[in-house]
Amino acid sequence: MAYKFIKWFEELSKEDVPLVGGKGANLGEMTRAGIPVPPGFCVTAEAYKYFVENVKVEDGRTLQEWIMDIISKTNVDDSKQLQENTAKIREKIISLPMPENIEKEIREAYKELSQRFGKDEVYVAVRSSATAEDLPEASFAGQQETYLDVIGADDVIDKVKKCWASLWTARATFYREKQGFDHMKVYLSAVVQKMVNSEKSGVMFTANPVTNNRNEIMINASWGLGEAVVSGSVTPDEYIVEKGTWKIKEKFIAKKEVMVIRNPETKKGTVYVKVAEYLGPEWVEKQVLTDEQIIEVAKTGAKIEEHYGWPQDIEWAYDKDDGKLYIVQSRPITTLKEEVSGEEVEEVEEAEVILKGLGASPGIGAGKVVVIFDASEIDKVKEGDVLVTTMTNPDMVPAMKRAAAIITDEGGRTSHAAIVSRELGIPCVVGTKEATKKLKTGDYVTVDGTRGLVYRGIVKSLLKKKGEEKAATGVVVAGAPLVTGTMVKVNVSMPEVAERAAATGADGVG
Repeated sequence: MAYKFIKWFEELSKEDVPLVGGKGANLGEMTRAGIPVPPGFCVTAEAYKYFVENVKVEDGRTLQEWIMDIISKTNVDDSKQLQENTAKIREKIISLPMPENIEKEIREAYKELSQRFGKDEVYVAVRSSATAEDLPEASFAGQQETYLDVIGADDVIDKVKKCWASLWTARATFYREKQGFDHMKVYLSAVVQKMVNSEKSGVMFTANPVTNNRNEIMINASWGLGEAVVSGSVTPDEYIVEKGTWKIKEKFIAKKEVMVIRNPETKKGTVYVKVAEYLGPEWVEKQVLTDEQIIEVAKTGAKIEEHYGWPQDIEWAYDKDDGKLYIVQSRPITTLKEEVSGEEVEEVEEAEVILKGLGASPGIGAGKVVVIFDASEIDKVKEGDVLVTTMTNPDMVPAMKRAAAIITDEGGRTSHAAIVSRELGIPCVVGTKEATKKLKTGDYVTVDGTRGLVYRGIVKSLLKKKGEEKAATGVVVAGAPLVTGTMVKVNVSMPEVAERAAATGADGVG
């Protein structure tokens, strides 16, 4: 059928951001470039626009009029009022019926996608892809929802509405208000993509994000779905590959305790399981990717980087059904600076190393340890403290900003903690396994985010050396302002950072 509200990936390119948002446009661009992207379609921003402008609420007003009436009476700085009013909007969107013409097209497109695989119904991921009219470059990454392992047309339609509703979370609404965006000119496209039945998956950076070496590709890999790697709930394998020669320069084989799989009971959604129980004890410390697969992933990453002309942050997966490699997302790396010099990794003989992990964000940080296990405890972290936690999540960003350094038990160099620390220019060591057990609130430590080491006490020789060089290397000392030799910009995928960018002294949005 001729679609009005549906666009297949192969019909899209990077020019289509206004129609399908950045995520949808990128998937189309990669599909057309011959990158192995799981097939799918976008329910365009025009469908969302039609929905809010044509569906009526109980009193006869359009949904758009009803939403704007609520927003006009909302003080976004009153967090309780903002939470309550945006929750009302989300509930209303989900409760209203999908317009018949849009529903018919989604059902038909889903049927067509399923038939490509010779099935009546296939598992899909339904992802949000926001876009702003007149502001094609605006970033909304990380603000809207993603739903995995969705099956059946009814479920797809329900999740499309939930994606639309996620445009009205308190966080996203606050962000738009503070950025001066017109709420009614921000739309949302829903990406419906064949779900990769991931046997193994992960993240790859086509430039080393720690040393900023553009001749190296860093790959993080773990069992099951990639959510475990991205969230930092597992410490993944790490492989460093040299571009051009495709030599595997380094391998770090991690203890992978947990993995994310499709929920075996409901057959929908995802659950965390223990690797030792689900796959067997020998899989915990087994190398995830074969050497051949490491090189295949790296070469595919280099091809994507070449296409876009800039180093990329890429999510990938191997499908257990067909054994093939698929790329599920690619976006530019926003945190590259000058390459870290060899001098920065000099030995410090007299200091006592109490923890080792992966250096995830370069630099030296020292201060008093504050151990937290939950975002509800973030107020305990004061300016210049060293934040120690199992793994970070987006709700911890305000505390991360105050920290002189960050240490986590779990996660790799492509996890949330690692990426946000690099964006903020804060030294970070991830994957220590036992930081929350070995360290106690009130201890003093020095953190070397370049080498992945944590020293007992304040190591003055390190701080003195780094203090002399801090304009070039971006050292953070407890209570000291951040001074860097390069411009430090915030990534607006983190509204908390964007909201307070002026207060941080950041050089802008990157």
